[in-house]
Amino acid sequence: MNSFTPAERLETLAILLKIYRDESLKPVVADAHLVRDLLKKLLQNGAVLRNDFGLNKIVIALESVYLATQEIGLRGFAFYPYIIYSLIQNKQHLNCIYEDCSVEIRKTLEVLLRVSQLEAKEEAMRTDNFRNLFVSQAGDMRIVLLLIAQSVVLMRRIKDTPNIEAQRRLSVKAASLYAPLAHKLGLYKLKSELEDLSLKYLEHDAYYHIKAELNATKRVRDAYIERFITPIRKMLDNEGLRYQMKGRTKSIHSIWQKMQKQQCTFKGVYDLFAIRIILDTPINKEKEQCWKVFSLITNQYDSNLKRLRDWLTVPKSNGYESLHVTVKGPEEKWVEVQIRTKRMDEVAEHGLAAHWRYKGLKSSTGGIDAWLSDIRSALETGNDNLLTESLSEKTEKKEVYVFTPKGDLYRLPHKATILDFAYYIHSGIGNKCVGGRINGRNVPIRHQLESGETVEIITSGTQTPKMEWVNIVVSNHAKSKIRTAVRDLQAREGALARELLERKLRNRKIEWDESVINQLIKKTGFKESFEFYKVLSEGKLDINSLIERYQELSKREAGQIERAVTRSADEFIMPPEQDLHRQGGEDVLVIDHNLKGLDFQMAHCCNPVYGDEVFGFITVGGGIKIHRTNCPNAPALRNRFGYRIVPARWAGKGSGKYPITLHVIGVDDLGVVNNITSIIAKEENIMLRSINIDSNDGLFSGILTVLLDDVQMLKNLLRKIRGIRGVKAVSRT
Repeated sequence: MNSFTPAERLETLAILLKIYRDESLKPVVADAHLVRDLLKKLLQNGAVLRNDFGLNKIVIALESVYLATQEIGLRGFAFYPYIIYSLIQNKQHLNCIYEDCSVEIRKTLEVLLRVSQLEAKEEAMRTDNFRNLFVSQAGDMRIVLLLIAQSVVLMRRIKDTPNIEAQRRLSVKAASLYAPLAHKLGLYKLKSELEDLSLKYLEHDAYYHIKAELNATKRVRDAYIERFITPIRKMLDNEGLRYQMKGRTKSIHSIWQKMQKQQCTFKGVYDLFAIRIILDTPINKEKEQCWKVFSLITNQYDSNLKRLRDWLTVPKSNGYESLHVTVKGPEEKWVEVQIRTKRMDEVAEHGLAAHWRYKGLKSSTGGIDAWLSDIRSALETGNDNLLTESLSEKTEKKEVYVFTPKGDLYRLPHKATILDFAYYIHSGIGNKCVGGRINGRNVPIRHQLESGETVEIITSGTQTPKMEWVNIVVSNHAKSKIRTAVRDLQAREGALARELLERKLRNRKIEWDESVINQLIKKTGFKESFEFYKVLSEGKLDINSLIERYQELSKREAGQIERAVTRSADEFIMPPEQDLHRQGGEDVLVIDHNLKGLDFQMAHCCNPVYGDEVFGFITVGGGIKIHRTNCPNAPALRNRFGYRIVPARWAGKGSGKYPITLHVIGVDDLGVVNNITSIIAKEENIMLRSINIDSNDGLFSGILTVLLDDVQMLKNLLRKIRGIRGVKAVSRT
């Protein structure tokens, strides 16, 4: 039915009459005619006049406008877009009137349509993240205020609707979305009304049970309140204070919440009411007189200081100021007393509609809450221009809110990408991410997300994380996960490549020697072993050539290479002069534990062991540090301080305990670690000094420090550890 009933015509005229009498709302005739023509056009193009409850949408819109003005205090805003929006259900309706609207009206209509789509996400609606998304998507805060007013109007009118499912959906929306927003804005009266009405429709039996109990106990409750406040009233009168005192019964919703929280019946809720003392005092004496009343009350009745709530010193983030104390009254009953001033009470009761002459509310900091506080402050100044500016100001985009296909809501940093979202869900999903799907459209991993989008992550089993991904993501969380994943991947690939090389050597009956492997890595131009194994795993090195070079280096180390083949004079190149001097009869430092009169130490950077190829380095203090020839620092020492290098060799037998650090990688299994420690324990003259195990993605990485006598003992230990099932790689660091 797309026509007005006689009753609706009268109701519309009554509301319009109120609007025309309000100077802040009185429409310009030309604008009123425009709205009328657009509404007529919408109805002709298939727009529906009535909502799911059979209520006239235009009547609801007009009533919401009037409520927003009278009870919320919204002023200085053209309500025409909102009235037009009451008939718009989709983009088609918007397009049919697009050319007839001003730019401002079109923008407002687009925002309202976008926000209405969010209202359908019932599950996510219960979270603070969703409410922040809702406010940020609305942009203009006046739209949110109008929607709160609309929610109140609808909840008042749907008592007897036969559409129970629609009633349930609206009640959930009111309780989960609009009541918390009203609370944030200080609209406490409307917030309580929305909560009570939603409870009435969602928990019908509980609501009417509590209501009946309250009515049954009203006389007894009123009599008790009078006995409680009589001595307080005498004290306040004697002090000459100007005040108002009243008892306030808790809202039905608040009592129901207490019953749920405490798991008790109605009779188990003792603080059904509170006494409110409202002082009429100048602003500069507010705190002083509130604390004076507190002192008088606590002298009369015993107080529970654990229940003291001081919102005078530090007001709530929504501007609420009051002093709450719980005292034991007659009949040993606990009673809450709220002490506040007239100004504080008006702000507490009406929020944005409080008298704007009052100033001094403190703003919270950060994001949406800061914006809401700024709006509240603008209203309190009474400056309509400033109010309009604050309300329409868009909050700074510091966050983005997106949905999963299941309706879950996630908060991400501003400019977050598909890849950020993938790692936020799970690192395993991030590592396999190849792109995303937004509202059915495929997008790459670097695509920036927008609030309100529904995002689906696309993965591939062949995808692997890459270090360049760090430049795509914006969150520290994602950056950290990418770096960890890349390192783990390199470690796994390196372990596999090392295992391959070991297997090839075993097949040729060639013994693995860590020192020779380190020489091989250096000879092939790699500074770090993981780089060598990474390139090997990628198939960029010929493994047969590597084995041949390994054999050559191994024979050279064992002194098995014959003297070089005689070369012709034509091929001879004179070595540099400094090399000639070194080839002469240069002294060699002989390292022996019985050596006297010479200060020498083993270098901690490479921890030489008896039997290692070594050299001495003369320190500034005159002592000598013994380094392995393949020490990571050796090239730099030779290049910069060649004149301080001393040839060295071992003498006697290895009888001292040398500290050696081993790096072990293997399958993450407790049995593997136990086997490693067991082997070390069984070895004669080898002691385990320390062990540190770290596990990630099914692999463990262990750092072991052992004490042993010589390099041969070390080789035997390495060979045995490599033979343990589950060990992927072991190396000397």
